[in-house]
Amino acid sequence: MTQKELAIKVGVSRQTIVAIENSKYSPTLDLAFKIAEVFEENIESVFTYNRS
Repeated sequence: MTQKELAIKVGVSRQTIVAIENSKYSPTLDLAFKIAEVFEENIESVFTYNRS
């Protein structure tokens, strides 16, 4: 799946997906769940939380 295809499925821009992939942007909880749903995975399988 391309970044553009994922962006369309979850309702954001491709640039937002790029920023998430590059750890430049943390998605909202709602967006994180949508992305996990697209990949048919639990949110914990797609995202990790590292306390700074």
